Amino acid sequence: MGQYHVGAYSEITGVKLVGLADIDVDKASLTAEKYRTKFFPDYRKMLENIDVVSIAVPTAKHYEIAKVCLKAGVHCLVEKPICENLESAQELFEIAEKNGATLHVGHVERFNGAVQQLSKVVKNPILIESRRLSPFDPRVKNDSVVLDLMIHDIDIILNIVNSPVASMNVLGSSVFTDKEDVVNVQLQFENGCMASIIASRATQEKIRTLAVTQAEEYIVLDYTNQDILVHRMASSQSELTRKELRYTQESFIERIFVHRDNPLKLQLEHLIGCGTNGDTRNISVENELKSLKVALQVLEKLRSSKPVKA
Repeated sequence: MGQYHVGAYSEITGVKLVGLADIDVDKASLTAEKYRTKFFPDYRKMLENIDVVSIAVPTAKHYEIAKVCLKAGVHCLVEKPICENLESAQELFEIAEKNGATLHVGHVERFNGAVQQLSKVVKNPILIESRRLSPFDPRVKNDSVVLDLMIHDIDIILNIVNSPVASMNVLGSSVFTDKEDVVNVQLQFENGCMASIIASRATQEKIRTLAVTQAEEYIVLDYTNQDILVHRMASSQSELTRKELRYTQESFIERIFVHRDNPLKLQLEHLIGCGTNGDTRNISVENELKSLKVALQVLEKLRSSKPVKA
């Protein structure tokens, strides 16, 4: 992820890429050379020269590194999940406030063009179905699929529904690691909306979709293509002949116009605007932590019920 951040910063007008730090000296040196910037063996050495930093390291190191950067007054984007527990995450936001620094969590899907349009068509959801499926990547073997992938969908669904979670059911299994690689979660919200969320890193196809049922519409979002289709006035009928039973279905389909841009670049521009220009953050601190809280509750339920080894 760090390489994607470097590339995105290099494209933002008015931003000077001061440097990057990484424990992989060879790879980081090559990246620094590619983007004509400086490599720092120790990230602390560059803090006095920067205003904004992205922290894209293993989750276990987020708290330690972000704490140092925030105490130096540097505005931070910390990749999701921000921390492994809610208490550490809350402390980081408190440190940021005390030191006049802006802290954002790297939920890049919030800046997906289709997601930004979604709030304009979703008003009273009845049912939400989310699928985030991928082949296995050894890079993420130390995190559960809940914190690695599912937290994106939890974050988006919580903001769509805007109602507290009333109940939760979970199922999970380990396939390639000793963590949860496949998880299915059903949420019931206080306003009556239901959500089914599936996350997998054991699926040999990359699928990123969200479907929302409302009384008059069925809305399908494709994260990868940044695309939204709205199905309306659906009807179905059957015809029985001597040889077969035929079903037909018709609906009016509207494709929502989506302005497609690099979501990571948009996210970094928002951080820079909030940190250096006083722009209003688009997600409150309370909502920044809401998805982490629910994701940790999912993990707690999974581990108390002992996920099955596939």
